[in-house]
Amino acid sequence: MIIILFVSFSTDITAQCAMCKQAAESSLKSNPNSMARSLNSGILYLMAVPYLLLGFIFRKQIVQLWRKVFSKTSQSPAK
Repeated sequence: MIIILFVSFSTDITAQCAMCKQAAESSLKSNPNSMARSLNSGILYLMAVPYLLLGFIFRKQIVQLWRKVFSKTSQSPAK
């Protein structure tokens, strides 16, 4: 959920390797309406897919972990 929000609202994040960044910057300088503008978004979407797949595959374990964590924090120590 957080990754989806992060990816959809992050327009100025630079998630590029050095060579991709250099190629995108030179392309952007020569033609402001080039594909270089969407390169960051594409990289971020490609980065998010494995995390979403892992979250989907291990969703039961994640829910059990969250329940365990929240049940420990909601219990107060008995005196």
